[in-house]
Amino acid sequence: MTAILSMSYFDIAHHLRTCLLYLSVFLEEYEIEKQCLINRWIAEGFIHKEEGRTKYEIGEDYFNDLINRSMIQPVNVKYGQAKACRVHDIILDYIKCMAAEKNFVTLYNGAQHVFSTKRKVRRLCVSNHTGLYATIWEDTGENVTIWEDLMLSHVRSVTIFAEPVKTSLLPSTALRVLDLGGCRGIQDHHLASIDTLFHLKYLRLSSRSITKLPEKIGELQYLQTLDVRGTRIKELPSTITKLQRLSHLYADWDIRFPDGVIGQMHSLEEMREYGVESYEQGKSLQEFNKLTKLRTLKIKLDFDSRKDLERPRQAEGSHTYVGILVSSCNLYNLYITEAPVENMYPMSLDSWHPTAPCSLQKLCLEGCVICKVPNWMASLGNLVVLKLRYILCLRPEDVEILGAIPSLLFLLLATAGGTNGRITVHGRNGFRCLKYLYLDFFRCGTALEFQVGSMPKLEHVKLKLRMHKRECLNGASDLGIQHLSALSKVEVEIRGNCMRDSNYDPTEEKKDDAVRWVASAINSAIMTHPNSLTIRFETWRDDYCERFECLLRRLNQRTGGSID
Repeated sequence: MTAILSMSYFDIAHHLRTCLLYLSVFLEEYEIEKQCLINRWIAEGFIHKEEGRTKYEIGEDYFNDLINRSMIQPVNVKYGQAKACRVHDIILDYIKCMAAEKNFVTLYNGAQHVFSTKRKVRRLCVSNHTGLYATIWEDTGENVTIWEDLMLSHVRSVTIFAEPVKTSLLPSTALRVLDLGGCRGIQDHHLASIDTLFHLKYLRLSSRSITKLPEKIGELQYLQTLDVRGTRIKELPSTITKLQRLSHLYADWDIRFPDGVIGQMHSLEEMREYGVESYEQGKSLQEFNKLTKLRTLKIKLDFDSRKDLERPRQAEGSHTYVGILVSSCNLYNLYITEAPVENMYPMSLDSWHPTAPCSLQKLCLEGCVICKVPNWMASLGNLVVLKLRYILCLRPEDVEILGAIPSLLFLLLATAGGTNGRITVHGRNGFRCLKYLYLDFFRCGTALEFQVGSMPKLEHVKLKLRMHKRECLNGASDLGIQHLSALSKVEVEIRGNCMRDSNYDPTEEKKDDAVRWVASAINSAIMTHPNSLTIRFETWRDDYCERFECLLRRLNQRTGGSID
């Protein structure tokens, strides 16, 4: 096995070997988030910029190359891209041995009270499986100190998966990466001397005991990535504007920014996630237009649902500012989530019209209720991923607009239903590049039909249907699944008067009800398909049956408008 792994290891390019060896700092079965890993590679200097591409984009290529070579295992795959990865135990053992042999990574598991090594430590991973305090912090009491060893004076990277710490950081001017994401007990006073780590490029914190960042954080002039998700920080210090190399900022949506700070973060390329809870906060979205390097932005709109009279005005005003962001078209990836509320207030996206050419590659609207698909979406020539949750009524013209997006590969739609209870995808409707479709009906009463020649490159379709009785699908049965010529995988989730079953088999079901009727019809259509398809049915208990026309009627009464 070692010989086989060695052949695979030495067969890959040198830069990939370095990136692979770096994974030895993570524990067995640990889920490694892609964006964290790539940002660490960048901070370590493993990725060199190429003309016309960012380092992060190049890092994504490295990540995907390691997956394609089966050196790492993809995790949480969405839209054909893995959001994370794991390293198989056998491969992890191999690269740990290689990393130790090359003095690339030093592992310390806290099993001994004294840390010693005869070689300089470049990258240190501290884990604690014995209940001891294995820390890299100054010892003022009974804790073990491992900083006393002079071999640690050149450590460039520190990762901790250990018990809570009790004291403050000691200076280490060579440190580039400090990942305390696995160190849950770290507290505010541990960061008191953070300014001494003035070469730091990557800092990750996730302890719920941290309530604020020190003002001295602004002294970290080389900091590129700051990740404070999972902390209890309520507001970032104003000195964050001094971090003029900060390109990636990850924060929880409820962390506030001082007024005027966002517009001064000129190196920012990625921001996840920025929260808006009021119209006044929505005005601050204008500041993102000043950030010419910003490529990825995630926004969460969470208006107080208890103030029903205020919410429509707040939401509409904030949607206007989001529209200005879309219109500027500097962004590649825009994610907007809106907290679910009991009463929906549909918005119009017509005013968002972007100027051509538009750079948007991903546009994901989660929880944002819209009346229709705006005409300008057909002009998004670079759009690859589109997620619209929710469209109240999917009209024939909406299908035409979506089908006209030339580069669209992945489409997620959640809709209450279709005009006159029907949604038809014709062969002439476009979707010439689409490979993945997820269609979610969150109300009953719509017939779905794929006609001959529709979606010619579609490989994977996932459908979420409501089925309490046969009328819930308005006469549809097999949905025309057999007409999707390139199909290879079908997933169908049925919610109705049934038991939860993650692997439902209609051929073995004895109960003759609406769920079995539609599942059997779809299954029979698949059996006639010329391709060898992978199919999975899943059922969920859901007793709430409402036709989408009733929903539209209620919304019209509430808003005083007319929703077709």
